[in-house]
Amino acid sequence: MPRRVAEATRALGAAGLADMIWGHLALRDPEGRGVWMKAAGWAFEEVDESRVLLVSWEGEVLEGNGKAHIEYPIHTEIMKRWPEVNATVHSHSEDANVFSSLDIPMPAISHEGVHFADPQIPRFRETGDLVSSPELGEKLADTLGMAPACLMPKHGTVTAGADEALAVMYAVTLAKACRLAVAAQAAGGPVVMSDVAEITAKKAHALPPSQLRAGYEYLLRQVRRDLSES
Repeated sequence: MPRRVAEATRALGAAGLADMIWGHLALRDPEGRGVWMKAAGWAFEEVDESRVLLVSWEGEVLEGNGKAHIEYPIHTEIMKRWPEVNATVHSHSEDANVFSSLDIPMPAISHEGVHFADPQIPRFRETGDLVSSPELGEKLADTLGMAPACLMPKHGTVTAGADEALAVMYAVTLAKACRLAVAAQAAGGPVVMSDVAEITAKKAHALPPSQLRAGYEYLLRQVRRDLSES
């Protein structure tokens, strides 16, 4: 698990989702003890196996060296609420924060938008502050529901998937969808976009899970190449 967490976290950095030392990814512990995630204080691109922790459902560090992120309840409460979810990502995408500040629907103006336009991506409005308590984590999990992602206006995003490939790629595609939506809005607002029928087709043809996992493998190749060259 530490290697998977380290590689997935570095993949987020390779995709441009780093925010200095903030943001985190978590994987469900296969033995049910909690979640595996990076230790606080490290950037995505700095994480290796030695900087990965097993964090209990209550936030206690069970394995590894370092402190748990204060926002561990984002991950623990989502995974407690949704057994289908085995991986979660919390990032501070600048594009997503700008988009969520507009409080407009997500348009499907590219392939990347289809997973978030129909049904519309949920928005967690309980707070723009840190999600540092189980109570807030529970409310975030309820807001996310079965969606692949949730906007956290004034804060960032959370994405969820059956594995780290999907959770990472939902974060990557959401950031791009938000960036394109903001650009279109600045140009006067989008006019041409996919309707519900085309969105459904694109989910099956353009960005099904197999293609998202292929994109993740590309990010892993970048991570492994960079590590071999360092």
